[in-house]
Parts: sequence; structure tokens; C-alpha cells
Amino acid sequence: MPGTGPSATSKAASKATPKAGSKAASKGTRRTRDAVGAQGGRGHGPGRRRREFTTRRGLLIAGFMAPAAVFVAVFIYYPMVAGSQMAFRNWNLTDLTDTSWVGLKNFRDVFADPAWATVLDNTLVWVVGSIVPQLVIGFAIALWLRRRFPFRGLYQALIFFPWAISGFLIGILFRWMFNSEFGVVNDLLQKAGLIDEPIAWLADPQTAMTAVLVANIWYGVTFFAIMILAALQSIPDELYEAAALDGAGKARTLFRITIPYIRTTLALTVLLRVIWIFNFPDLIFGMTGGGPNNETHIVTTWMIKITQQGDYGKASAIGLLVVAVLLVFAVFFLLATREKQASGRANSRRGAKGHGAGKRGVKA
Repeated sequence: MPGTGPSATSKAASKATPKAGSKAASKGTRRTRDAVGAQGGRGHGPGRRRREFTTRRGLLIAGFMAPAAVFVAVFIYYPMVAGSQMAFRNWNLTDLTDTSWVGLKNFRDVFADPAWATVLDNTLVWVVGSIVPQLVIGFAIALWLRRRFPFRGLYQALIFFPWAISGFLIGILFRWMFNSEFGVVNDLLQKAGLIDEPIAWLADPQTAMTAVLVANIWYGVTFFAIMILAALQSIPDELYEAAALDGAGKARTLFRITIPYIRTTLALTVLLRVIWIFNFPDLIFGMTGGGPNNETHIVTTWMIKITQQGDYGKASAIGLLVVAVLLVFAVFFLLATREKQASGRANSRRGAKGHGAGKRGVKA
């Protein structure tokens, strides 16, 4: 019969073999892909699968989180709520028999207090007078530390050391330094011929705030130097090399490359430092205790003074005002953080595109 010989059989086999082979190969590829995916789910590769969330796993996670949640609720949120409700009650240690609800009376007492205007002015001077010099001096120190020179690490350690000291301890140290009788500040100024007799720095209302500001500037410069130095080290050297080839001077390079490149870090650092300084009574209490005659009291130190007098209702009202102001700065801080993250992602995408273009150029 035609077509039953060896030639016909070989033709049929040759036609069937490619199809069967391709099907077998595709099945093998699928099995290999599934196996790799399963291994990726157990490992750390890009094919990792998410574990199913079961009730048992959820209870296990909740069990681990429960101690921390209870601790935070008992020692943070409960005192916060209890202290907040004191602001609307007649809560005074001189008479605990009457803690009735008084509404906004404590807030009206705060605004009507004769010391309120002085405290607000002192707080503004305290924040602005500390932030601006700290930013300028810290920026200059960071630019200097970015250079390479002998014993650079030692200088960094010496400059960053003050940040590890307690603010209250810094206040005590500067209180001795500004002492009118045996303080080192008066001694140095007299030997330099700048003053004829010792100055009572901390007892004179005209000089007390200046002395406190000097101490806080010295203490806070370190933080700005640390943050700005970290940001400066992220600037590519190629930008400075390109600016040098274009003939840009130091001032032009500073304002056209350095500051624009780290402007988000500068904004974040300033906002964070404003929050800290606004809520930083340690140093003032260590130096002057708010005196003389309330001339160095800021809002937070004044709140502590009223608490020591036993008027918890009025002090709680001041605390809520402080929280409201800090929340405003916190919102700006979060917005700046989001902007920094967005700019970082944009820079990463631009870097990836440039890297891909470089590879294509090399291949070509």
C-alpha cells in the first residue's frame, strides 16, 4: 500500500516530532518557572510571594505588640488626656475639694496675665536668636569639615561632642562661666580691656537673655554641623568639577550648586530645630531659672513655674497652647519630608536614565 513504507513513516515522525518537542519544552519551561517562583517565595529574590495572613498569625502579631501598646497607652496617652482635661477644670493644689468644670477660664487667665506678653516676646527672641546664628555657624563648620586635612576625624569628634551633653548641665556650666564674681567670661573681657568692671550677666535684665542665647547657640551649632555635613557629602564631586571648568567662583558655586542641592535638608533641619528650641526649657532653668523678673522666661519655662506654684489648670492650658503651636510646625516638617522623598525619587530616576544611556553609548 502506498505511504506504508519506511519513507512515509519517517516523514510522519519528522512532522510530529517538532510539535511534541515544543509542547514538552513549553511544559518544562512552565514547571521551571513555577519552581523558581516557589523558591523565590521562600527566599529574598524579586519573585518572593507574600505569606497568607491567617487569624493565628494576626493573633501572634497582636500578642507581640500588646505590651508596647499598653505601655504607650498608660504612660503617654492617658497622662496626655488627663492633663488636657485639667485645662478646663479648676485644678489647683491649694484647694483640691473643688475641681469643677470652668470651661475656657484657665485660657483667659493665661492671656490676661501681665507676664504673658513678656513671655511671648522672650520666646520669639529665644527661637529666632538661636536658629539664625546656629544655622550660619553650623553651615560654615560643615563646609570646613568637608575638606580633607590632617586630623579631620579628631576635629569632627571635638565639634560633635557638645551634642552628647545634657542641656541642663550646659546651663549650669555657663552659669558659672557668666558668674559676676569669678566667671571666666568677665575675666577674659577684663584682660582684653573690653570692660572695666565685672558685669552681672545673669542678674541684669538687659544682659540675661544675651547670655542665655550665647549658651544655646554654642550648644545647637553642633546639630546643624552634623546634619549639613551629611547633606554636603551627598553632593557629587562632578558638579563642583563642572562648575570649576565653567569658571564659577566660590560664592557662585555656593549659591548655585551647594545650597540648591541641600535646600530640603536645610528646611528640615531648621523646622526640627525650631520645634526643639521652642520646647527646650532645660538650659534656661540651669542658667537663670527664668529670671531676673521673668526676663528669660519662655512659654515652656513659665509653664513649669506655674506648675510648681500648684496651678495645674492654668499650666495645662499653657501646655495645650504649646502643643497647638508644635503641631503647626510638625505639619510643615512632614510636608518638607514628603518633598525630600519626592525629590530623592526623581533624582534616582534621572540617575537610572543616565546610567542606561551610558550603557547604550558604551555598546554603540
